[in-house]
Amino acid sequence: MKKLLLLTSAFMLIAFSGWSQKTVTGTVLDDGGLPLPGATVIEKGTSNGVSTDFDGNFSIEVAEDATLEISFIGYTTAEISASADDFNITLAAGNELEEVVITGYTSQLRSEVTGAVTQLDSEALTQLTVPTVDQALQGQVAGLTITTNSGTPGSTSQIRIRGISSITAGNEPLLVIDGAPVINGNVSNSTSSSFMSALSAIDANNIASISVLKDAASTAQYGARGANGVILITTKTGSSGETKFNISSYYGVQNDAIYGPKMLTANQKFELYSEALYNDNTDTFSSISDAGDYILANVSRYRNWEADGRPEANWADVITNQDAPIQEYNFSASGGDDNSTFYASLGYMKQEATVIGSSFDRISGQLNITRKLNDKLTFSSNSSVGVTEQEGILEQSAYFEGPRTAKFFGDPLLRVLNEDGTPNQYGGGVPNPLYITRENINDIKFTRIVTNNSLTYDIMDGLTFGTRLNVDYVIRDRKYYTNTIYGYSVPNGGELSDSHANNVTYVIQNYLDYNWELNDSHSLDFKILQEYQTNRFNGLSASGESFPDAGLFYLDNAGAPVSVGSNYSDWHVGAYLASVHYVGFDGKYVGDLTYRREGNSRFGPDNRWGDFYSIGAAWNLHKEDFLADSDIFDNLKLRASYGKSGNANISLNQYQALLAYDADYAGQGAVYTSTFGNSDLSWETNYSFDVAVDFGMLDGKIAGSLGYYQRDSEDLLLNVPLSLTTGFSSQTRNIGSVRNNGVELEINFNVISSEDFNFSIGGNLATTENEVTTLAKDPNGDTINIQTSRTIIDEGQPIRAWYLPTWAGVNPQTGAEEWYVNGVDGATTTVFNEAEQVLQGGSALPTLTAGLNIHLDYKGFYLDANGFYAGGHKVYEGWHRYLNESAVGFSVGPYQGYETLLTDAWRQPGDVTRNGKLTAGTVPWQRHSKFLYDGDWARLRTLTFGFDFDQSTLAGTGLDGLRLYVRGNNLLTWKKDDNQKWDPEVDLGGETGLETPPTQSFIVGLNLKF
Repeated sequence: MKKLLLLTSAFMLIAFSGWSQKTVTGTVLDDGGLPLPGATVIEKGTSNGVSTDFDGNFSIEVAEDATLEISFIGYTTAEISASADDFNITLAAGNELEEVVITGYTSQLRSEVTGAVTQLDSEALTQLTVPTVDQALQGQVAGLTITTNSGTPGSTSQIRIRGISSITAGNEPLLVIDGAPVINGNVSNSTSSSFMSALSAIDANNIASISVLKDAASTAQYGARGANGVILITTKTGSSGETKFNISSYYGVQNDAIYGPKMLTANQKFELYSEALYNDNTDTFSSISDAGDYILANVSRYRNWEADGRPEANWADVITNQDAPIQEYNFSASGGDDNSTFYASLGYMKQEATVIGSSFDRISGQLNITRKLNDKLTFSSNSSVGVTEQEGILEQSAYFEGPRTAKFFGDPLLRVLNEDGTPNQYGGGVPNPLYITRENINDIKFTRIVTNNSLTYDIMDGLTFGTRLNVDYVIRDRKYYTNTIYGYSVPNGGELSDSHANNVTYVIQNYLDYNWELNDSHSLDFKILQEYQTNRFNGLSASGESFPDAGLFYLDNAGAPVSVGSNYSDWHVGAYLASVHYVGFDGKYVGDLTYRREGNSRFGPDNRWGDFYSIGAAWNLHKEDFLADSDIFDNLKLRASYGKSGNANISLNQYQALLAYDADYAGQGAVYTSTFGNSDLSWETNYSFDVAVDFGMLDGKIAGSLGYYQRDSEDLLLNVPLSLTTGFSSQTRNIGSVRNNGVELEINFNVISSEDFNFSIGGNLATTENEVTTLAKDPNGDTINIQTSRTIIDEGQPIRAWYLPTWAGVNPQTGAEEWYVNGVDGATTTVFNEAEQVLQGGSALPTLTAGLNIHLDYKGFYLDANGFYAGGHKVYEGWHRYLNESAVGFSVGPYQGYETLLTDAWRQPGDVTRNGKLTAGTVPWQRHSKFLYDGDWARLRTLTFGFDFDQSTLAGTGLDGLRLYVRGNNLLTWKKDDNQKWDPEVDLGGETGLETPPTQSFIVGLNLKF
């Protein structure tokens, strides 16, 4: 089939003839006669476009009868025929409604967009100094929620657009680069070490824009893969004219954005233990001091501490890489002639983590070319390569050999260094991280090559054929070695695991575009597209132990092989798309119809194909006669859409009852049942409704959008619990439904606009209400809810609603911690298991998010700031049993504890405290509402102050532009709940962990253009 598609494309290209193109060269100016660098010039009805250079010049290859759309943010879009005599184009100051928006397979004027689309330019994407560009989206798009899994350089983020639509299937949006879907997510292949994002290989400096598609009218073109939204990345292109060069660089330092809980010192730990032991044995000890003397005489840990002169190990300082450096350098060139254009770049980034033993390096390159092969055929190729290396750490749980773990679990009674300055190789469960990070290896080498190649052929006036081949090739090598001298692997003589994987995705697209200009007032744009996508994954891994000497870390050196494995998987998607875009009555009315039929190999042959559609409409009221002379509205558009999309984001082969062959029995190959199967398994479906008004007012002073959406997910791909007598814990079925709805507001105020001084303030706000509406039923007709010790999935509640016993506080007379028996109020109990588990309200998903952006410039000086807020949700403290319990057996024994255990504990009748009377014992896991906190938080994401040198100053230097700036990221963090000591940016699991928090950075940057 794939060969047939390729041959068909080739024959069609050879067969077409009889068209002509021309090169259009011109200049774009503002209404003051100054050049507009970065303005967009696009061939209407196509994705063929260029950007103006620093002097406002452009050159573009278009059909002779084409219409050019010229746009720039803050200015009214102009249209001009390619047959015109003069292409010196002046744009009048206006608002953002008429910017050109990348909407997927095509681009449209903002006034002709019927869907919910937010587009960000390259300036907004480079404000945050992070390796992964998705993190720069936080706070920039209404309805988009992003949380980082870790502050370790190169880590992944969790992205949700308009809530959570599925319970056990995927909720991630589709990622598209230059028109073709690509893979995304965590490529580390580890459940213990640092996350590694596939996006970390993409250099944000090469990105021209990112569009976020949110509703059915905009995502239906991508079918099932667009069910959770689409993020479109468009890379930069060149323009005809003199070659222009750009150099950008910055250097800075980073520290943790928030410190986290303050831990006990050695003396405080001893004091806490003495008090707790005395409370447990008042008949034995006459005072706390008496209990302390007993500890020093009889508890070896403290006896050794006393004999060693009471050393004080501050593990927080030991594991912290203070003022960790971050630096990036990028060089790019762009230009072309009448027949070709190019954009090329080379970049390097290096970032050290704020915890010892972790770093990130990336070398990246981009080459985008467009070549006119003859008068009929144009070839374009956008190719990028990123070679990255992440030195990771153990951080996805309480892995005691991970360096960050030592801050919370390391014993302050020990010495960090020996007298000769070498790391102290003490015993116990938490090894010295200074030695471990120096001798162990936890590396991931990740290479990503993305190439997008296309041919376009003009068949006749308005009719164009195109074919595109995209390859997304990922190579990942991981080495994890633990040394032979010190740590957990000493009994095994050291351990090593090596793994290699390559993951390649091919996308083939063939399409026909037809632009039918009925007359000057009406036009129809038709698109027919065929798409085929296939993914192939190959993995190989092996491990060994018993190394003859330190410093040997290859499998050839292992004395004892432990395991070897390999695996292969593939999946395939085929689709056919038809769409029509109508603009009528001089742009007053706009309509969109999209139909896509899609097949996915994750389902059986009888249920493999699904039908998806959308309808969208817009009414540009400002073009009506009754608003034509309005002094208030510059632009006013009412839009609405409705559509159906699907979700197939589940593990492979769930529709089949399968056997697995990766086991052994007494050294012989063995087989076992691995998948229950469900031959009726099919698409999860989403029905989305969206209505909004886009507006511009008072000559561009105010612009924005206000809308409402509702998304109903039905026939969920749900893992339904099974009786264990079946031999399986669950089966994937199409059952259940979820609703998400909310309001979104995006608005910008151009408060002051003048030649020397400009001031604007804007932002966005979004609400998200999430509710499980139906679930599976048992044979008795009762709902099968999904319950854990902290959450519940039940009808009428948000997904993973908090479900816990309710803490009643500390009894001020006895110091005992109590819980409500019925989980709400009234009678209390000191026996935890007598307390009923009840709904606590809310979930980990924020119900309100907001972003704020401020810009100010004066005679070359400028100031940019943006912030982010998330609220209406709750987070749970993950490690309180070991670190934050009144029963301090763990925190004064093998581990650590919060300073508040000492400063905020009950000591006498009448005390009102958060912690009860201290006891030296331990308790089992008791998860309850004491450790459930309001999750509201806000952060100043970026603050940039800089200066742009004007042309008169640069005259004679050979420079076209020079910018100097200083920037701070994550400068301020606010939390609503003072009892929540951890960083508030918690992933959508809602539980605080031991991962590295986001970083606070200060950088100095330079941009040169010549």
